[in-house]
Amino acid sequence: MKFAIALFSPPQAPSSRRALRFAQAALAGGHEIVRLFFYQDGVHSASSNVVTAQDELSVTGEWRDFVREQQLDGVVCIAAALRRGVLNDEEAQRYGRVAANLDAPWELSGLGQLHEATQMADRLVCFGGP
Repeated sequence: MKFAIALFSPPQAPSSRRALRFAQAALAGGHEIVRLFFYQDGVHSASSNVVTAQDELSVTGEWRDFVREQQLDGVVCIAAALRRGVLNDEEAQRYGRVAANLDAPWELSGLGQLHEATQMADRLVCFGGP
């Protein structure tokens, strides 16, 4: 089965970790993930500036490692990211900010990427949100 996964909640929320565990289990079960789409507060799960206490699990680090190791398509909604200060180098320069906090393996792109993922997948699974 092909899955598209959308994450709407920040890394501190239980649903972010649940989404990660679902994605890991899906691949372990022989399924395919056509795209991970981070939207609304979910964009914070892709930020390289999130600092986790030493005695806690770094969900942002786990997401980054998982996307890299599995060579997944990890897309961060550009509109949601800009509103929340999650910027790659190009957007940081465009808006005159001194630093970027979004780097590989993440890609900034529009909501059309979520629509496209739903067309390619058998199922869209969403985690978090209002």
